[in-house]
Amino acid sequence: MNYTLNQLQIFLKIVQTQSVTKAAEALHLTQPAVSIQLRNFQDQFDIPLTEVIGRKIYITDFGHEIAEAADQIISQVQAINYKTQAYKGKLSGKLKISIVSTGKYIMPFFLANFMKQHEGIELLMDVTNKSKVLESLKNNEVDFALVSIIPTTLEVEQLDLLQNKLYLVGSGDDAFDGETNTQKIFENRPMIYREQGSGTRQIMERFIKDNAISVFKTMELTSNEAVKQAVIAGLGYSIMPLIGIKNALRSNDLQIIPVDGLPITTNWSLIWLKGKKHSPVASAVLSHIQTEKEQIIQQKFQWYTQ
Repeated sequence: MNYTLNQLQIFLKIVQTQSVTKAAEALHLTQPAVSIQLRNFQDQFDIPLTEVIGRKIYITDFGHEIAEAADQIISQVQAINYKTQAYKGKLSGKLKISIVSTGKYIMPFFLANFMKQHEGIELLMDVTNKSKVLESLKNNEVDFALVSIIPTTLEVEQLDLLQNKLYLVGSGDDAFDGETNTQKIFENRPMIYREQGSGTRQIMERFIKDNAISVFKTMELTSNEAVKQAVIAGLGYSIMPLIGIKNALRSNDLQIIPVDGLPITTNWSLIWLKGKKHSPVASAVLSHIQTEKEQIIQQKFQWYTQ
């Protein structure tokens, strides 16, 4: 057999995503390139690793065993690389962070310079909803989590990064008469929610409950980008974080609707389990963010803080 490390990585990603297309996207490769490498890899085995039924790819039992072995091989190769970097006196290893979906607009800026300074570090950043973020933190699967609402069910320590501001927004094409009575705003306009488990949805529901607002029509979408596009298209209104709609506001695709009780403000906070013993990589990035936080905010988020 003469398979390569690249083929092992591609096959493992196909198994993880259950899709050649998704594997190609995750690896930043073209779909034909991934298909060719998969075929070349499979040709080295007498037993099928995959089978295609209809247009869907399925992994055989033997394929799953090969994937497990591939995962172990790749982990060992990464360990060799980390040890090589450490021997040279360079910081190396994995940094695992789980962030809520709106966090993708801020977390990369707090990590960029650190990652440039330490090329031996592998960043694994999962962008998902609040429930899944807290689940990964609870299971100690990540070094840090980025949230906009501090959990009450976990004992955590925190580092506040940036204020989160949420406004009611509508399509830039809608004529708005300046009405600030919240109840009247929602009488004939559908409210577009994020899915259950989203921190933004939790904030919206709390605002509606605290202000005794009756929402007659609702929609539910599973990402902030989907909500934003639906609002731009005129399907309804939503309460959204300002950080993610900057360009849409500047292009007049969206407009902020001023109503009583808004904006809602929380904080994006980096949190970790209380008492957690950080790895050298996690300790280094935490120290970096603590030291550079104010400068990063001034350089990258001046428009937002003003």
